[in-house]
Amino acid sequence: MTQRKAHNPAWPWTEKFRISQAVQIGDTIYVSGQGPLDPEGHLVGRGDMAAQSRQVFANIRAVLAEAGATMDDIVKITSFITDTRLYPEYSAARAEAFPNHIPASSTVTVADLVLPGMLVEVEAIAVLGCRAELA
Repeated sequence: MTQRKAHNPAWPWTEKFRISQAVQIGDTIYVSGQGPLDPEGHLVGRGDMAAQSRQVFANIRAVLAEAGATMDDIVKITSFITDTRLYPEYSAARAEAFPNHIPASSTVTVADLVLPGMLVEVEAIAVLGCRAELA
């Protein structure tokens, strides 16, 4: 039987929410939607899509580290943004986050996100050891 394992960085703010930051089944890691919050739970970069996006990818990196994974193990991301006009700033931060292996990616524009001031949230799927060969 495949084991289910939760991965949670030691972020004090997460105690308020009843979610795992990631769940691993076998070699696959499902990362919950990450928002632009610092480890203490404060919103980073109010009104600044680039700063928020960088924080989101830093949070994903931290969650993956708990599972022994890296950004290179990500095979798919789904992003939620609140303003399509800010997509270029998000896209630039995404390019910085994935300099080696580009995952499959979807971006959805939404009316609002769970916390006031959030402009972006990203969820990810990673597979341990799936680093692709560079062409």
